[in-house]
Order: sequence, then C-alpha cells, then structure tokens
Amino acid sequence: MHIKQAEAERHVLAVTVDNEAGILAKIAGLFTARGYNIDSLTVADISENHAVSRITIVTNGPPAVIDQIRAQLERLIPVHKVVDLTEEGPHVERELALVKVAGTGEKRVEALRLADIFRAKPVDTTTESFIFEITGAPEKIDSFVGLMRELGLVEVGRTGIVGMMRGAEGA
Repeated sequence: MHIKQAEAERHVLAVTVDNEAGILAKIAGLFTARGYNIDSLTVADISENHAVSRITIVTNGPPAVIDQIRAQLERLIPVHKVVDLTEEGPHVERELALVKVAGTGEKRVEALRLADIFRAKPVDTTTESFIFEITGAPEKIDSFVGLMRELGLVEVGRTGIVGMMRGAEGA
C-alpha cells in the first residue's frame, strides 16, 4: 500500500516578539536547524516605545510541519504570540517591489503602458531606464516582473510579504 505524503501548503505567520538583539537569528536558526525554508521574511518595530516587533514569515509545509514550526516558535522566550494568518481566516497580504527596466522606443512605451495597467509608479526615470514602484499581492508583482522580463528587466528588489487579518480585531 502506497502512503501519499502530505501536500505542502503555504502559510503566513505573524510573530510578535520583544525587540531585542538576536531574536531574528534565533528564529532563522530554528528554521535552519530543522530544514524548514523561509520564502519571505519581514521585520518591523510596532510599538511606540520600540519594545515590540512583528516578524512576518512565509513558509511552506504539510499541516503537521506548520503546526510544529508554530509550537517551536511559541516556546522561544522573547516570542509573545504566533498567529497563522492562513489558518485564522480572511487576511490581506501585500508586498512592495522596485523594478528596474531598461529600454528605448516601443519597449519603453510598452513598459510605461503596462506599468499604468498594474498601477506601478515610476520613481526614477532616465532616457534609457525606469525604476517602478509596485505594491500588491505577491502574484500581482510576479506577473508584472514576468512581463517586464520581455521588455528589458534589469533588476528587482522585493520587501517580502506583510499581512493582517481582515476586520476590526488585531492578530
């Protein structure tokens, strides 16, 4: 009898931690030591007194692995709370990217036309290139970058995903 391995699922984890030196290294080390991959990682101070930060981690794995990751994160001393936004329900995810495109003539015109459709804003312009700023769901950014590849993509910088639960309640 063949046992099918559990399918890997994408999960967005919001981790609230004390803003102290070494916490990011501890969390990254937890993933590394167990062979888990981090697809996206963002960190920001979220308190007025700079005492608390929020780390948003995007990872993949079967449900049992995600549960194990969450439990191990919750055991770390400076961690206040771990919320799996994917499991909690409807949430909003956004990412920001800077996309540099070089080109002249028709390719330049087409890059500007597509940027307008995607609501990407030119933040730097020369006679031979643009840097566009684009925000949105990761899939939107992936699509924009894919189209720009055909028009002279030079470089991409992405912030990583941030996410929040929909509605009036906090995570």
